[in-house]
Amino acid sequence: MRGITMFCMALLTAGTVSAQQQFTQADTLRGSITKERAWWDVTSYDLHVQVHLEDSTFSGFNTIAYKVLKPDTVMQIDLQVPMVIDSILQDRQSLAFTRNGNAWLVRMKSPQVKDKTKHLTVFYSGKPHKAKNAPWDGGVVWARDEQQRPWVATAVQHFGASAWWPNKDHQSDEPENMSIHVTVPAEMTDVSNGRLKKKTDNPDGTVTYTWYVSNPINNYDVAINVGHYSEIKDTYSGEGGKLDLSYWVLDYNVDKAKEHFKVVKPMLKCFEYWFGKYPFYKDSYKLVETPFLGMEHQSAVAYGNKFKMGYMGRDLSGTGWGLKWDFLIIHESGHEWFGNSITSKDIADMWIHESFTNYSETLFTQCQYSIKAGEEYVAGIRQIIKNDVPIIGPYGVNTEGSSDMYPKGANMIHNIRLIMNNDEAFRQMLRGLNKTFYHKTVTTQEVERFMSNAAGFDLGRVFDQYLRDTVIPTLEYRIIGQQVQYRWTNCVKDFNMPVRVKLSENGYKLIYPATSWRTASITLPDPNQFEVDKGFYIHVKKREATDNK
Repeated sequence: MRGITMFCMALLTAGTVSAQQQFTQADTLRGSITKERAWWDVTSYDLHVQVHLEDSTFSGFNTIAYKVLKPDTVMQIDLQVPMVIDSILQDRQSLAFTRNGNAWLVRMKSPQVKDKTKHLTVFYSGKPHKAKNAPWDGGVVWARDEQQRPWVATAVQHFGASAWWPNKDHQSDEPENMSIHVTVPAEMTDVSNGRLKKKTDNPDGTVTYTWYVSNPINNYDVAINVGHYSEIKDTYSGEGGKLDLSYWVLDYNVDKAKEHFKVVKPMLKCFEYWFGKYPFYKDSYKLVETPFLGMEHQSAVAYGNKFKMGYMGRDLSGTGWGLKWDFLIIHESGHEWFGNSITSKDIADMWIHESFTNYSETLFTQCQYSIKAGEEYVAGIRQIIKNDVPIIGPYGVNTEGSSDMYPKGANMIHNIRLIMNNDEAFRQMLRGLNKTFYHKTVTTQEVERFMSNAAGFDLGRVFDQYLRDTVIPTLEYRIIGQQVQYRWTNCVKDFNMPVRVKLSENGYKLIYPATSWRTASITLPDPNQFEVDKGFYIHVKKREATDNK
């Protein structure tokens, strides 16, 4: 789950992992663009699934539309044990396939002509992996509501969408649109992504809900939520016009939800101000009550915080501000911009999702209360930073970096905001990211370049320090007369992050430390009133004037 993974075990990065863990062929098959994946580009999925409550199984088929990038004869489809592919058809022909772990290699019969769009239908069935502790140890959640009625939901980000449906399970390739058809017992409702197009009553006592997603969507965001739901409808007037809002909650929670979900409109106003237009007006905005804590399922945000403030009633910042709003609603909705619209190509770069979304909590706190409140919140979450392994993980093996991508990544972004020293320019940078990379998959390098250009300063060493290393830089200084000498230590090579300090009674001013001593004049009445802006996530060490080291 992208919303609260700061509490799950941090995954190791390349340097650390190499000494402790050997990656397998399965890791490469899942995490890389294999030859069998590289030659085709998904354009749409037409997914059909029937939920069988009596034996906790799924069955159905997925028709994959794809564009041929270059001719080839073998295609990789992903579907995880214990699910099985029953048959595969193309052009009315049955195709042969073999299995290599969770990768299924399909031998094509029809010519695969470059630039042509082809269709392939995969029939599948089985008992999908049962989530042990969703969303961290994810899969399918088979639960009971308070009235002991069945309640089923998917939560598969860490586990992978191929835990329950066949697809090209790699973040770099998203369908341009998708249909989701879910068949459930007639007394139950399915809520999935996008808009409900139709409800079909079937002769066997089941009902099929057909949802359509008009925008590109991550595989792990595709969701089914099956329960005894009631819908609360509303609208929001935003930057993209009228946005339809739907809150799907268990039938006995309607009154509670009507009151608790009032935060959605001010949240959307805040996020549109800072990030730009909500990215999925065509698909609406939904909150869906789930039997697990939460997840950023696109246009159908999973909500399981039990209508409490904070994170299940706790404040992750320890400041009190985190108890003034519902963590799950704010954080998971922030992912609609960072994670769902802007998606990292490789999960090694998941900081792009989590660092910005974690910082959205700070921005919302500022919007609702004050700049000072936001500053206190982002400083408060430093208490959960571990600095165990780097935030960026190893590429091509389906492995994330440290869960520090949440609080440490947010503090890095706050550093950059302070470096820019201009909140309007910082806001335009965030909006520019969402405009430039709207509905796209990206790399860390692309985001770094964009942010450096927007900041007017090469942030390369800042990213190296906070994303690729585990040490926190130390600003050393010493007061000599009416001057201050300063330098960076405990940092990456050539670290050069500017920092705001108080040199005069005119407030904070940027200085540009290097790893060698530099000097600035102090005009304060007492030179010892010199101070470093505490908003920066750094260590500060004062040295004696006589210390010449």
